[in-house]
Amino acid sequence: MTDPLHSPKAPSMRGRRRRILSLVNKREAARVSRLLRAEIVGGVLVMAAALLGFIAANSPLADAYTGLRDTHLGPSAIGLDLSVGHWASDGLLAIFFFMVGLELKREFVSGALRRFSTAIVPVAAAVGGVAVPAIIYALVNAGTPAAHGWAIPTATDIAFAVAILGLIAPRIPPALRMFLLTLAVVDDLIAIGIIAVFYTSGIELLPLALSILPFALYGFLVQRFPAWFARSPWAPWLILLPIGATAWALFHLSGIHATIAGVILAFLVPVSGRGGTQLAETFEHRFRPLSTGVAVPVFAFFAAGVAVGGASRFPADPIAIGIMLGLVLGKPLGISITTWLLTRFTRADLDPAVRWRELIGVGALAGVGFTVSLLVTELSLTDPADADTARLAVMAGSLIAVAVAAALLVRPARARATRE
Repeated sequence: MTDPLHSPKAPSMRGRRRRILSLVNKREAARVSRLLRAEIVGGVLVMAAALLGFIAANSPLADAYTGLRDTHLGPSAIGLDLSVGHWASDGLLAIFFFMVGLELKREFVSGALRRFSTAIVPVAAAVGGVAVPAIIYALVNAGTPAAHGWAIPTATDIAFAVAILGLIAPRIPPALRMFLLTLAVVDDLIAIGIIAVFYTSGIELLPLALSILPFALYGFLVQRFPAWFARSPWAPWLILLPIGATAWALFHLSGIHATIAGVILAFLVPVSGRGGTQLAETFEHRFRPLSTGVAVPVFAFFAAGVAVGGASRFPADPIAIGIMLGLVLGKPLGISITTWLLTRFTRADLDPAVRWRELIGVGALAGVGFTVSLLVTELSLTDPADADTARLAVMAGSLIAVAVAAALLVRPARARATRE
C-alpha cells in the first residue's frame, strides 16, 4: 500500500520530501472522525458545566455551592475522607485519565504514533507546545513561590479544543483535525509525566508496593479473558471496577496523584486480544459517556467556581500574566516554530491542503487549557489567593486563545468558495 505521507508524484529516491500532517488511512480517518464527534459533545458539556460553576460561585448560591464542594465524604479510617471537590479532581478525573490512557495506547499500537514518520510531527509539536509556555511562565514568575506552577499553561484540553474547532472551522482540512487530536493526546502524555514526576509531594512505599497486586490481577484478567469482558455488560463493573478502585485507593495513599492509576489501568488493556478482540476500543465506546458526560463536567463545575470579587489578584498578578501569555502566545509559538523547523531542516513538508495560517490557528486553539491546567493549579499552588488567580487566568487565557484561533481559522464564505 502506498504510504499516504509521501506524495504520489514524488520520485522514489533518496532525498525525497515527506508530507506531514496527512491522514494515515481511511480506517484511521474514520476512527478519528468518530472520536472527534464524541469530543465535540464532551466539550460542549464541559463548557456548560464550567459556566454553571462560575455563575454559582458569583451568585446568591455561592455559600451553598462552596458548602457542597467542601463537604467531606468517605472512610476516614483509611485516609479517604475527602471533600466533594477533592473526589471530583482525584476520583472522577481518574476516569478521564483512563480514557486518555486507552487513546494513547491505541495511538501507539495501531494509530498515528505507531510509525516514526507519522509520530515525529505531533510529538515534536507537543513538546514545543509544552516547553515554550512553561519557559514563559517561569520567566515571569522567576524567584517567587508561584514559580512551582510552571506547568499550568502547558496542557491542552482536547474536549474544549475539538468542540471549538468544530464550531468555528467545521470545514478545516481533515489532516489538521487529526493533527490537533494527536497533538493533544501526546500533550496529555507529557502532562501525565509532569504530574507524576513534579507534583508528587512524597511517596509512601507500603501502599505503593501493595498497589502492584491489584494492578497485576487487573492486567492478568484483561489480557487472559478479553473476549469475555468485551461481550459481558456486567463483568467490567462487578469484577474490574472493584479491582481498579483498590489500585486507585492505594495509589492515592502512596502520595502519587491518584489519576495516574487510571492511565496505568488503561495501558494494561489490550488493543487487540485473542480472536481479534479489541477490548480497548470496546472500553472506549462503553465508558466514554461516563467520562465526557459525568466525570469531566462535574470536575469542571467545581474547578471553575471562582468568585471574581474574592481573594484573587487577577489580572495584574505575575501568576495570571504568566499563564495567559503561556496559553495565548506560548502554545502557538511552540507548536508552529517546532513544525517549521521540521519542514526547514528535514525532508518533511506540509500536506498541500494545509496552510500555515491554519496551522498557527490550530496551535492557538491548543492554548485552550482547562481540565488538566486546573488540575495542575490545584497541585502546584497551595495559597487560596494564588489558586483563584490562576483559575481565572486559565479561563481568561483559554477564551483569548479561542478568539485568536477564530481570527486565524474562520474564513469568509467567498474565501472558502475560492479554495474549494
